[in-house]
Amino acid sequence: MFNGSGVAIITPFKGGKVDLEAFGKLIDFQLENDTQALVVLGTTGEASTQNYEEREAVIKTAVAKANKKVPVIIGTGSNDTEAAIKYTKQAETLGADGVLLVTPYYNKCTQKGLIQHYTKIAKSTSLPAILYNVPGRTGVNIDPQTVAELAKVDNIIGIKEASGNMTQILEIKRLVSEEFKIWSGNDDNILPIYSCGGHGVISVLANVVPKETQAMCKAFETGDVKEAIRLQVAYKKFISLLFVEVNPIPTKAALSVMGYIDNELRLPLTTMEEVNMNKLVDEMKRLLIV
Repeated sequence: MFNGSGVAIITPFKGGKVDLEAFGKLIDFQLENDTQALVVLGTTGEASTQNYEEREAVIKTAVAKANKKVPVIIGTGSNDTEAAIKYTKQAETLGADGVLLVTPYYNKCTQKGLIQHYTKIAKSTSLPAILYNVPGRTGVNIDPQTVAELAKVDNIIGIKEASGNMTQILEIKRLVSEEFKIWSGNDDNILPIYSCGGHGVISVLANVVPKETQAMCKAFETGDVKEAIRLQVAYKKFISLLFVEVNPIPTKAALSVMGYIDNELRLPLTTMEEVNMNKLVDEMKRLLIV
């Protein structure tokens, strides 16, 4: 699929509707600044508040704008296996290059349930499928042994790991083949996961500084570890501010300051508190982002 920085891109809204014009400009911004993949309709893309028709418009826009320059990976996960299959088939029909499948949330499930859930979705499509482990949001963790079992399914090709548990990630690396990809799901863990044998990041940070995020990845991949560390450390405070409120609240605030989008979210998400907004803008100024 890709190595390096894939952006978990936001979905802009305007007047309650998806702003496809702004979305297209965001994709141009990513393509012009070395992002290696577009990850659309994930957590950062507020997929849970978009209906089937809105998803179709967003996917069509992403596929057309990317124009095969980089892979377009669509978040099609759900806590309803049949709904996930429906979204996955939609993504495949509309020309996506892969799908990202979050663990079932709220109803949760056992490890046995995870294996059956993911296997059934993967077998419904010819697209490459990426597991997405984010227990802080979903309340369920994909155990390393479960990842190893799912890696036997032909088109399950990797995992986005946002547990922050390096011991677990090392164990996954030990159990899977060299071809199975591991991407960081946390921007402050890019280099730690690379050092565990990972392949890059599916990044929130890249929404705002795509060139620098990919530069960090490229530096590590080419052996310039000192430069990779410099960039990871330089953006550490900014990364923390991007998560000081629930993602993507701060990211949308930052992009609105940059003039790319209206600062609009869908309930239950609300705009950033003024005190946090001021801290975010101050750090953006310090980093010369604005």
